[in-house]
Amino acid sequence: MILVTGAAGNVGQELVRALLGAGEPVRALVRDQDRAVPAGAEAVTGDLNQPASLAPALADAHGLFLLSGYADMPGLLAAAGRAGVERVVLLSGGAAVATGPANPISEYMITSEDAVRRSGLAWTLLRPYEFMSNALRWAPQLQAGDAIRAPFAGVPVAVIDPHDIAAAAAAALLASGHEGQAYRLSGPQPLLPADRVRILAEVLGRRLRFEPQPDDEARAEMTASMPAAYVDAFFSFYVDGALDESQVLGTVGDLTGSAPGTFEAWASRHAGAFG
Repeated sequence: MILVTGAAGNVGQELVRALLGAGEPVRALVRDQDRAVPAGAEAVTGDLNQPASLAPALADAHGLFLLSGYADMPGLLAAAGRAGVERVVLLSGGAAVATGPANPISEYMITSEDAVRRSGLAWTLLRPYEFMSNALRWAPQLQAGDAIRAPFAGVPVAVIDPHDIAAAAAAALLASGHEGQAYRLSGPQPLLPADRVRILAEVLGRRLRFEPQPDDEARAEMTASMPAAYVDAFFSFYVDGALDESQVLGTVGDLTGSAPGTFEAWASRHAGAFG
């Protein structure tokens, strides 16, 4: 039995399907009992910020897929160990090695990775690039018109399909040889935001246009929806250049035996979400 946390999320749903497809029993953890999980998985509820609430979810599990950033990562991992979990795969990110703990995004990833390393469990870290699914944040703009306005227009990123992240996680959970490894995961090509909009236009059959958002406007918009320290973190990554996710890596192919999927393929599968 493998426990997948965040099972209703972009990566979690894909991982549940991948594990079920490999014949592995899966327990899918969600916070809300009304959230749907892929058919065939055992749905359970629990709060990852409260390790004591996870006892039913962890029972009989030998593997754990875990997200970063919860309040008591050492306590959570200790509960997993007491329940008999042997192997954990942590979804982290490049921010863990891009900057130090003064950056709050880097800090929660660094803290989570440290807790996993100290847990006594066999561990693997996944540090994927930006998800292709982040393009879904453009859906409201596309439902209102044909313009996409977005920040950091000059930053190329080899965005990755959550399906490929899940495939890498499944490989690390189901096979030996990945213990003590930290894997960076990229998509197949670096794309500017304008490139992604162009591809999305081709997939949707629409005449979309990309409008670069000035840094001052982006900062004001972001500050309205998140703490200022997080806004500073994103500007450190993408304006100051602390985080470079432009290099194409072969890790997905090495782990899964398949090349990572393209943004065009991802957009085609999710075209209906853009209205």
